[in-house]
Amino acid sequence: MTKLARLSVCALAFALAGPLIAQAQDAQPFQSNATETKPVLVFAAASLKNALERIAENWKSKTGKTATLSFAASSALAKQIESGAPADLFISADLKWMDWSAERKLIDDASRKNLLGNALVLIAPKDSATTLKIEKGFALADALGNERLAMGQPDSVPAGIYGKTALTNLGVWDVIEPNVAGAENVRVALAYVARGETPLGIVYATDAKSYAGVKVVDTFPADSHPPVVYPVAVTASSTNAEAKAFLEFLSTPDATKVFEDAGFTVLK
Repeated sequence: MTKLARLSVCALAFALAGPLIAQAQDAQPFQSNATETKPVLVFAAASLKNALERIAENWKSKTGKTATLSFAASSALAKQIESGAPADLFISADLKWMDWSAERKLIDDASRKNLLGNALVLIAPKDSATTLKIEKGFALADALGNERLAMGQPDSVPAGIYGKTALTNLGVWDVIEPNVAGAENVRVALAYVARGETPLGIVYATDAKSYAGVKVVDTFPADSHPPVVYPVAVTASSTNAEAKAFLEFLSTPDATKVFEDAGFTVLK
C-alpha cells in the first residue's frame, strides 16, 4: 500500500470514529444525571400552601434538594395516594384522613407525627360591615339572609367537617345548611368570600391571615369542634431517601418560624 493510500485509510478511520467519540462525550452528562436525587413529592392540605412553599425554598437553599408540592383537600389527596399517586409525604389537615390512610396501609406508621395546630374563623370581605359574636344560637342565618355561606365540603373537606361540627354544636347548622356553598378545598372557600361571591365563609385562621381581601368576623370557640391538627407521614410506597429528611426539616427552627409567622401552632 502506498503512503498516500495508508493516509487515506487513516483519515477514513478517524472520520468514522469521530461521531462515536462525540456520542460518548455527549453521553457522559446523561450518565451523571441518572444519579441525581429525585425531588420529594409532597401532598399537602391546601391551607398549607403559603407556608410550605417558603419552607421548600429554604430547604433547597440550604441543601440544594427540591421538594415538589401538590395542594388540595386532604380527602382528595388521600384518595389519590390510594389510587397509586407517587407521593413521598402526606400532610393532612385533620386526623381523620391520616387515620383513613393508615387503615389502608398507605403510610409509614413509624414516621407519623402531629405537626401543626390551627383555629377556625368566620370571615367576611374586607369592606363588610357585618359583626357577629359566635356563641350558642348566634344569628348566622339572619346575617346571611338569602345569600350563601362558603366553606369546605362539609362531609369530606377537613375545614368543612370542622365547620359543620362547630355549627351543629352551636345549634345553627340545621337552619343554615340550605345556604351552604361547599367548596372543593378551604382556599376555594376563601376565594369565594374575597371576591364577594358570598358574604361570609368559614376558613382556618391562617387562611384569613394570608389574604388581605378578607377580615375575621370572629373565631369559633375551641370547644365547639375537635382540635384542628395537621398530621404528617411518609407514604408507604415512597422509595425516596430524602422524604424523611424533608419531614425532619419541617421541625427545624427555620421551618417552625415560617409556620408560626403564618399563624399555625407548632406541636411539640
